Amino acid sequence: MTDRHLPPLRAGHHVQLLEGAHELFPAMVRAIDRALHEVRIETYIFDPDAMGELLLAALTRAAQRGVKVYLVMDGVGTPKLPAPWARRLDEAGVQWRIFLPLGRLGLLIPSRWRRLHRKLCVVDGRVAFCGGINVLDDWNDPNHGRLDAPRLDFAVRVTGPLVRAVHEVTVQFWWRLQVGSKVREVDLPAAWHEVEEAVLGALQTGAADSAEIDDSARHGAGTRAALLLRDNLRHRSRIERAYRKAIAEAHEEIIIANAYFAPGRKLRQALIHARQRGVRVRVLLQGRYEYFMQFHAVRMMYGVLLGAGMEIHEYSPSFLHAKVAVIDGHWATVGSSNLDPLSLLLAREANVVVDEVHFARALRERLVHAMEHEGRRVDPARYARRPWHQRLLDRVAFGLMRVGVFVTGNRY
Repeated sequence: MTDRHLPPLRAGHHVQLLEGAHELFPAMVRAIDRALHEVRIETYIFDPDAMGELLLAALTRAAQRGVKVYLVMDGVGTPKLPAPWARRLDEAGVQWRIFLPLGRLGLLIPSRWRRLHRKLCVVDGRVAFCGGINVLDDWNDPNHGRLDAPRLDFAVRVTGPLVRAVHEVTVQFWWRLQVGSKVREVDLPAAWHEVEEAVLGALQTGAADSAEIDDSARHGAGTRAALLLRDNLRHRSRIERAYRKAIAEAHEEIIIANAYFAPGRKLRQALIHARQRGVRVRVLLQGRYEYFMQFHAVRMMYGVLLGAGMEIHEYSPSFLHAKVAVIDGHWATVGSSNLDPLSLLLAREANVVVDEVHFARALRERLVHAMEHEGRRVDPARYARRPWHQRLLDRVAFGLMRVGVFVTGNRY
């Protein structure tokens, strides 16, 4: 089955699965400390905690030695940076922006619901990172304080052809921020060529050890992967289409772990049809109360999913923030996109799709362990007997979600 709206999976990648901030940010810092020409980062939250300090220090070190550093944060996730941090970035020469600051009326203006939610990093056009992990300590939550266990989330480190796609999208987005509402065509091939030439020149003059930088690219060169984007221009439904295509082709098993799971009709039908074909469908969802809308609107979906014979598991040790899936033991996706209206219709998102048995197996094993040992399976009979006031809250939250989608001019 092909879909002309989806980018082809290309071979030639090395993809490493990273779990949590404790694995992602040391890997990013190592890449940034080896940077020769350019570092670009986009994130939703950049929190002034230990992980934020770790990354901030790496970015300032890079800028101080002449590397071009670009940092974009979202205006809801990161309303403002602490003044000392902003001063450190400015003094080091880091170029940084906050996307769509809320202003006085905040989120009362529907157009400001369109957020930068993707988490991307590209270094020298040679290595990229993509996932759901904010610049935030696994053990800390801005709204709930210290957590009992680390947040569950994932990212990937990638070398290979899709790194160029990450570079192009981050360059393009930076220029759009620079010119505000005006549309400016960026010469993306020229920008890529500039990075290639600068890095090659630095290596030839002995500025870095090419063997050290390229070591990871020599392993797993056959791995097929692609970058999936969701924006409000050309890629409005690309991530959802990729999910639906993979689900439609599933023969044995679908495992989805998602923090905010309120899929639209087409995606729900795809899962129901898969179950009718005999595919085992397991969904790992948030088991702890975080936000009213997220907690209760999601539970309105339980009846349909359970009625179709799907398994729902609720993760309970800490907050589930993952946005990942594994299908038939070879197709996997890791990224920033939840399966809810905000992510699928409004926010800028980025996922990496990987078709490779060893990568999929590693992710599957972690998710199965979480379902079997770190949560509980939802009992359909118990769900059907839940108290009336909980049913009411579920309906109210789901209704508000639908109204919000309507106000933005979208259908869901």
